[in-house]
Amino acid sequence: MASRLGSEPLEDWVKYETEGYPTDVEVPEYRIIGVAYKGTWSGPWNSGIQNAPIPSAVIETFAGEDWTRNKVRRSIASVEEFAKNTDGTLHINASDLILLLQGKVYQDWACNAVTGTISPVAMREIVQSVRSRVLELTIELEKRVPQSVGVTLDNPVSLKPEGEAAVTQIYNQTVYGNVTHVTAMQGAQINLSIVAGDRDSMVGALIKAGLPKDAAGEFTDIIAAEKPESAEKPLGKKALAWLKKNTPKAASGAWKIGSDVLTKVATEAALQYSGLK
Repeated sequence: MASRLGSEPLEDWVKYETEGYPTDVEVPEYRIIGVAYKGTWSGPWNSGIQNAPIPSAVIETFAGEDWTRNKVRRSIASVEEFAKNTDGTLHINASDLILLLQGKVYQDWACNAVTGTISPVAMREIVQSVRSRVLELTIELEKRVPQSVGVTLDNPVSLKPEGEAAVTQIYNQTVYGNVTHVTAMQGAQINLSIVAGDRDSMVGALIKAGLPKDAAGEFTDIIAAEKPESAEKPLGKKALAWLKKNTPKAASGAWKIGSDVLTKVATEAALQYSGLK
């Protein structure tokens, strides 16, 4: 159905869920799960500490957040198999943490072993998330793109560009929630997650997308002061004038965002901030 409806992002999602997510593709939030760690240390006079919990803050400080927020890239079939585990825990390879935590948790004590565990419940939650999203996608497509009901392998449906855009919008809202994924140059993805009416979240999202801090603040203030005409025209005269003035800066390489996607990012940000998307 994804292929027949002309939505490449939806088609990619189906592919990644069935085959697994490549390392250069960001996984959805529902595939990021917590990891708990315990360690074993030895000290002077044959003293030792066995299986002592290691706070997540310590792991993140010395090893990075990726160690406490595991990105599950396996196919949904593999995730289902892990979800059937009845032993209570799943283990991950945490041997690299032995070196990273030496002398960091207990001073002058040697770190001998670190184990990382994941609850099978988290795996079952991933399976349930995928199922619920498939159901929600089907319902929303049937409501907003009625032609999708007639899609079969032998009966492709021809949608107008606005229909294809609607399919992709439904996909973004269902799979990622209030996050818009903008395709930048060379296939890179820019993720926008803005709370309606929240200046700080919009400024932060624009900075993350590649705008300088002062430019992100300036554009946010314009959008906050200039009421959008409609969802089809979220940028007013001042916002359009701002784009016209600053696009050359992006084109020159002075900004960390290309001129080819600056307008798209600005438009998506305006839609989210104004609560129109």
